[in-house]
Amino acid sequence: MTEPAEAALHILRARGVLAPVATAIILGTGLGPLADEALNAIAIPFADLPGFPRSGVSGHAGRLVIGDVAGARVALCQGRAHYYERGDARAMAAPLDTLKALGVTTLLLTNACGGLREDWPPGSLVALSDHINYSGMDPLIGVAADTRFVSMTNAYDPALRARLSRAARSAGVPLKEGVYMWFSGPSFETPAEIRMARILGADLVGMSTVPEVILARHLGLRVAAISMITNFGAGMGGSSPSHGETKEVAARGGAALKALVRAFLKTTDEA
Repeated sequence: MTEPAEAALHILRARGVLAPVATAIILGTGLGPLADEALNAIAIPFADLPGFPRSGVSGHAGRLVIGDVAGARVALCQGRAHYYERGDARAMAAPLDTLKALGVTTLLLTNACGGLREDWPPGSLVALSDHINYSGMDPLIGVAADTRFVSMTNAYDPALRARLSRAARSAGVPLKEGVYMWFSGPSFETPAEIRMARILGADLVGMSTVPEVILARHLGLRVAAISMITNFGAGMGGSSPSHGETKEVAARGGAALKALVRAFLKTTDEA
C-alpha cells in the first residue's frame, strides 16, 4: 500500500468506513447522480483524502461515497481526474490504491464518449471489450519493478462482461460491446482522426478510462467498463462535439445506466 493510500484509508476508517467493500464504481461526466441515491452513505470529498485528485471538470463532483446500492455495499467515485488536466497519467493511482486497501476486487468504470458507428446513436450503452491507447501515455512509466509489465490481454474481464450482458437483459437495457480508443484531450478529435480511429477498429473515442484500467490491472483488480455514447465523432453527419452536449446527453441517459448498474450489482459471475 502506498503512503497516500494508507493515509486516506486511516481517514476513511475514522469517518466510519469499517467493513470491507468488494466493488467500486467510477462515475464519469454527467453520471454522478447514481452516488446520490446510495443508502446509508458516507460521503467524503476528494479534497479530504491524501492523493485524491482535485478535478477541475464540470460534471464531476469530486467525492468518494461508500453506500448501499441494490443491496450491495459499494464505493463510488463521483468523478475522476483526467490526463489532460495536469498531464499526469497516474492521476487516479492513489484513489485506486485506496480502493484496493478497502478490499475492492472488482472495478466498474463508466464514461461518456463519442460514437463511431452510425447505427449506435447518442444515448447507447456499450460494454468495453478492449481498448486502443492512441495517446501513447502509460501510468506505469517510471514504476521501478517488473510488475510494470502488465498483460493487457482480457483487461476487460470476460466473466464480468458476461455478467453485464445478463444484467442488461434482466433490466431490459440494450447493451452493445465495442472497442474504445483513448485520446489525451482536452480538445476533441478532428474529423481526420475519427476516420483513422474507425479504420483502426475503434467503435468509441474518449479522454479517460484507459489509464485507470492499466492501473487497476497492475493492482490485480478485475475490470469492467461501460461507455455512454453522448455524440457522434467529429465529421460524422456534420457532428461537432462539445462538452455541453456530453453533459446533457449523459444526464438524459442516466436512467438506463442506473438500471444497468443496479442489475449488475444483483447479478453474480455464475448467474
